[in-house]
Amino acid sequence: QVQLVESGGGLVQAGGSLRLSCAASGNTFSSYAMGWFRQAPGKEREFVAAISWNGDSTYYANFVKGRFTISRDNAKLTVYLQMNSLKPEDTAVYYCATPAIASWVVSRYEYRYWGQGTQVTVSS
Repeated sequence: QVQLVESGGGLVQAGGSLRLSCAASGNTFSSYAMGWFRQAPGKEREFVAAISWNGDSTYYANFVKGRFTISRDNAKLTVYLQMNSLKPEDTAVYYCATPAIASWVVSRYEYRYWGQGTQVTVSS
């Protein structure tokens, strides 16, 4: 069982930055890939970024490439999402999740454990 808790969301102006954190419990975190998803009102949950178990491999949705960076600190059992050049369309609840395997995946249906989400609101 893995428990995930996101933090770092908030209200920011367009062009600003936020760093989301996701703290994990349990001793399996360092063996698992991690991902970030987001869900805006009335829309489906969508993939944002993912990172492999050791951080050597990352993957991003096209709409965040060059703006967002995913990273992890296995010693701290934490995964991060640095979000720069934020846009109003980035407004959503952001979730971290793990597929409970070493390699990252994109489909949300392959993710087994989810956090409760943190709200990000970008004003224009």
